[in-house]
Amino acid sequence: MDSPKVTIIVVKTDMALNIAARDVVNIIVAQATENVKENATNATGKPPSTPEGMAVAYGSIVIMALLPIFFGAYRSVNYHKENKPEKMTKKDAAIFPIMASCALVGLYVVFKLFSKEYINLLLTGYFFFLGVLALTHLLSPVVSKLVPAAIPNIPFHITFKQGEGELAQYLINYRFSSYDVVSLAACSLVGAWYLIQKHWIANNLFGLAFAVNAVELLHLNNVITGCILLCGLFFYDIFWVFGTDVMVTVAKSFEAPIKLVFPQDLLQNGFAANNFAMLGLGDIVIPGIFIALLLRFDHSLKRQTKTYFHAACLAYFLGLMATIFVMHVFKHAQPALLYLVPACVGTPLLLALVKGDLTALFKYEDSPEEKIEEKKKDEKSNKPEAKKVK
Repeated sequence: MDSPKVTIIVVKTDMALNIAARDVVNIIVAQATENVKENATNATGKPPSTPEGMAVAYGSIVIMALLPIFFGAYRSVNYHKENKPEKMTKKDAAIFPIMASCALVGLYVVFKLFSKEYINLLLTGYFFFLGVLALTHLLSPVVSKLVPAAIPNIPFHITFKQGEGELAQYLINYRFSSYDVVSLAACSLVGAWYLIQKHWIANNLFGLAFAVNAVELLHLNNVITGCILLCGLFFYDIFWVFGTDVMVTVAKSFEAPIKLVFPQDLLQNGFAANNFAMLGLGDIVIPGIFIALLLRFDHSLKRQTKTYFHAACLAYFLGLMATIFVMHVFKHAQPALLYLVPACVGTPLLLALVKGDLTALFKYEDSPEEKIEEKKKDEKSNKPEAKKVK
């Protein structure tokens, strides 16, 4: 009798980062609950912050939210030119809110059945590994320039190949240099800082790295796909925040660097401050990958200006400010996508209508969707199988 078929996973650097980014996004979307924390006295007994402290905190949150979108979008353009990134199809976008809902309910059940201390211990190790990789990928070019010239930049290439000739397939194909090793060591120190103290600065470094990498690596294929994804998550966010206590329960139990935080009492207590305003990474990454698509569309128009990208960034800023304003008026945490999705989708569509680019906007594709489906089928059919055991 033939032995069961064994699927061998192909591991490459960009593919591993892409999978990690997608994995993180699934979790942060499923958990992105208290998008911006209320500043009034809460259950922990923390006193309300001063107006100055709140202004510093929310201003910093807004700036930190814009930076990953800006840099991640430009990195996505370069990544698209140099690689063939995996793209989200309309079908993927349609089922994504369902997958996120399943992940959310799964986390809710797990936290109800098991001790959250042990679960968070496991998640801490998982996000330490992902955080160090993401931060290394982000900072490696910067760290490499700071390494003294006395240290030689020695290239390395690790390969593991199956088969010979035209049938050969690389199971591992990883290039790096000694400078990358230095960058990895430096980022590991940040990871150790996070493991030991869970300090908010270390949390933000990991959070920013996750957000930039996700915007860079996760590509929407066209505007229609982006609209399907954002509209689906628009209703997802409203339902799970206002309709049930599932999201709030998970958010209060889940400890991981999947949100950006900034202390509102920084002016009073310095770096030991602990009364935080926060923004979930899902509220950065989801609009961010759509804004990155608009930047690639701007590049395809061959114009001197990045009109749609800049307009979407401005819309995102205004949507985030509207979230904060409504939260303070009603004294209740708000689902940020309720305000960000109409702003980020409606603004470029209205601008395209005014400028006469609406047809070009909807026709634009990074690559035809039929080719994406064919590529996925080819990858499935070309997966190596284990040899039969007699």
